[in-house]
Amino acid sequence: MNIQQLEYIVAVDQYRHFAHAAASCFVTQPTLSMMIRKLEDELDVRIFDRSRQPVVPTETGQLIIDQARRVLRETAMLNEIVERRKTEPEGTLQIGIIPTLAPYLVPLFIRSFLVNYPNVQLKIAEHTTGVLLDLLKRGQLDVGILVTPLNQSNFREIPMFHEALVVYSSNNYTKQFILPEEIDPTELWLLEEGHCFRSQILNLCELRKKPLDNLDYAAGSIETLIRLVETQKGITVLPELATKGMSASRKRRIVPFAPPVPVREVSLVTDRDHVKKHLIDLLQLEILSNLPKDILEKDDFHRIGIEVG
Repeated sequence: MNIQQLEYIVAVDQYRHFAHAAASCFVTQPTLSMMIRKLEDELDVRIFDRSRQPVVPTETGQLIIDQARRVLRETAMLNEIVERRKTEPEGTLQIGIIPTLAPYLVPLFIRSFLVNYPNVQLKIAEHTTGVLLDLLKRGQLDVGILVTPLNQSNFREIPMFHEALVVYSSNNYTKQFILPEEIDPTELWLLEEGHCFRSQILNLCELRKKPLDNLDYAAGSIETLIRLVETQKGITVLPELATKGMSASRKRRIVPFAPPVPVREVSLVTDRDHVKKHLIDLLQLEILSNLPKDILEKDDFHRIGIEVG
C-alpha cells in the first residue's frame, strides 16, 4: 500500500469514472486500474463495484476511501510543516467563496496577496454555501470564505468581520433609518433558493416571501437585485461591501437599518482536519488589511443567522 494508491481511489470516488480519474492523476487508465487492483488484492476486498455505471464504492470500499482521505490530509500536513520552515511561503491555496461576497471582497485583497506572496498560487471558485461545505468535506478546497455561524461541528470557523445590511429602495424615504418590520414583503426582491443571503433576509424580516400578483422572480446575483429595484421598483436588502463602489445616484437609494444594525458574520471556514494553516493565516491577514476601516469598526449590531440547506 502506498500514498499513490490512496490518491487513485479518492480520485475514482470523486469522478466515479476510471478514465476521468486517471486523467486527473496524470496517469493512463490501465496504470490507475492496475494500482487499484493491487490495493484491493492486498486488502482482500473490492473497493469499487465496477458492474455499475457510474462506478460506485462498495460499502467496505467507502470506509476505506474515507480513511484514505484522512491519511492524505495527514500527509499533506507533513508538507505544510516543511513549508512553514521556509522563509518564503509557497504552495497552492484552494479557496471557495460565496457569490454574494466574491465580487466585492476578492478584488480588495487579491492583488496585494499575489504581490506579497508571489510563490503562492491561488485557486478561487465561487459556489453556494452547501456546495462549498461539500467540497471542504471532500478535501477539494483548503478554505472557504463564508457567512457563519454554520452550526456544524465538523467545520472550524474563523470569524473575520461583520458586514452591515442596508435597504436599497426605489422609494424616497424621508426617515433616517428603517425597521425590518416596515419592509413590505410584496415589494421585496430576493436571491434564488440556495443562497444563504436569502435566508438571512427572510430571518431578518421574520417573513416568508410573498410574490407579486403576476411575477415571482428569484435573482441569481446582487447586481440583478439592484437593477430590478431600479427598473421594476420595490426594495431589496444589500450587504455593505456591495455599496462601496456605487455611484452617488445609487447611494441616494440606500437606507440604513436602525441600530442595532443587522450584520452578517464573514468567516474563514476549514475542515476540522485542515492543513495549510500558514497559508490560511496569510489569507486572513491580507483580507483584514485591505478591508475599508468602517467595515471593521462596528460596536452596535446584531448578527443575523443563516440556514444551510
